Amino acid sequence: MDQQFELHPQLAKDSVWLADWPLCQVRLINDKNYPWFLLVPRRSGARDIIDLTSTEQQLLWQESSRLSLLLRQEFEPDKLNVAALGNMVPQLHLHHIARFNTDPAWPAPVWGKCPALPYSDCEIATICQHWAALAQQGN
Repeated sequence: MDQQFELHPQLAKDSVWLADWPLCQVRLINDKNYPWFLLVPRRSGARDIIDLTSTEQQLLWQESSRLSLLLRQEFEPDKLNVAALGNMVPQLHLHHIARFNTDPAWPAPVWGKCPALPYSDCEIATICQHWAALAQQGN
């Protein structure tokens, strides 16, 4: 793990830690409008995927596939959206969003469509416990 790694304050504000995988933190976006998760590589200064070594890039895609499979298994979405956007938060992070044709933003992107609907503390505790167990599968 990169000893210099620090999570961007906006990511810390908007999400909840679920697990550490070999490369990435697995985080839940605090918006129950969508099952929305992040992978954040624990590498200081990484802004884009090309900032990772080739080995780290391969590991990132493996972890992304692993998270995508968990989302498909847990939510059975109509579509999985996976994106590495960083216009507002420059730290490298990959969004993984389970989308449904009934969700409030469908078929448009989720950003700016409706206000975030935060989870309650009890919901967060339940989700964290469940996803921490799921995130450990295969380790």
